[in-house]
Amino acid sequence: MALTADQQNHLDSLVNQVASLADELAEQPEGLLALLRQLEQLHRTIQDGPFRTSLPADRNHLFTLLRQMEQSGGWPYIPRLQLRTFMDLLQREQAEAPAPLESSSPAPPQDPHQLAA
Repeated sequence: MALTADQQNHLDSLVNQVASLADELAEQPEGLLALLRQLEQLHRTIQDGPFRTSLPADRNHLFTLLRQMEQSGGWPYIPRLQLRTFMDLLQREQAEAPAPLESSSPAPPQDPHQLAA
């Protein structure tokens, strides 16, 4: 059973509020990270609580539900930005950034004692 019109309106209102908060946090990565963590926790709480307990115990009904899920978009998933992906993005940005201009002042003279070491 899908959401009723009232339930969908309520959900739409909540989604709009979260989107508005994300807009407010646009230049605050720590705030956006906190928001994403709470959304992920909410996803887990719903998945492990009400959703799991609502699953049919009968194999045929479960199969029907799974087939309907696949036909309507599959399993809801919140992907995480992997640390490796994040590091690769940062390295790509650094490689694309213009090189800093070299100083026009002469290099300091080297200590001859350090060169002999």
